Amino acid sequence: ISRKHQHFKGAEVSCCVKYFLFGFNIIFWLLGASFLGIGLWAWAEKGVLSNMASITDLGGFDPVWLFIVVGGVMFILGFAGCIGALRENTFLLKFFSVFLGLIFFLELTAGILAFVFKDWIKDQLNFFINNNVMAYRDDIDLQNLIDFTQEYWSCCGAHGPNDWNLNIYFNCTEFNPSRERCGVPFSCCIKDPAEDVLNTQCGYDVRLEGELDQQKSIYTKGCVGQFERWLQDNLIIVAGLFVGIALLQIFGICLAQNLVSDVKAVKSNW
Repeated sequence: ISRKHQHFKGAEVSCCVKYFLFGFNIIFWLLGASFLGIGLWAWAEKGVLSNMASITDLGGFDPVWLFIVVGGVMFILGFAGCIGALRENTFLLKFFSVFLGLIFFLELTAGILAFVFKDWIKDQLNFFINNNVMAYRDDIDLQNLIDFTQEYWSCCGAHGPNDWNLNIYFNCTEFNPSRERCGVPFSCCIKDPAEDVLNTQCGYDVRLEGELDQQKSIYTKGCVGQFERWLQDNLIIVAGLFVGIALLQIFGICLAQNLVSDVKAVKSNW
């Protein structure tokens, strides 16, 4: 009598979870590498990589830092999640979960603190904008960021056009030899739809005029106030975006933990 072999079906790793986590993280990894590459390329173009000491020379905020930091975090997370899922490496998967959990906790803490300390956040935003107004001509990326902000929110300075007195090129002091003295950047100007060519000199001497005359040619509202209004008008969209990001993070943590449990269950049967 021939004996039939008995097959016992033990625990196994879910292919669906494994390859979904791998696919999700490889996109994340590539995006992180792209951001990191753009940031390093921008620094190379500005000569920062050949002279690392120049990183601290800029008085204002260098927007390239956003690409470097965000790209670096995304690259590390994507790498850990991607390789961890593909190789069923529990160390990398746990690292991915803890790192993602830490980011989620920091975001949650920042959100609560921003809600509780609104006035402090407003003061810091005011200080941040004025600090970057002072460094407007020091870095082309910072200059482009300020111009974009002022054009997008139809504003000028932190609280108004006179904040540009903080900049050595635009201040109204008697001894300022700059042609831009008592002026504002072109991004403060109200655009004329009939003009096809951008007039970069539209802000020259504009602060020598009275306030009513200024209102005809430039934005007189500050960017702090305009940002607050924009936030109030788009509160549902902003809140939805943050909730969506939070849910993605929780989903990623759950997938990674599920895969870790599967791997451990399989190893325990060996």
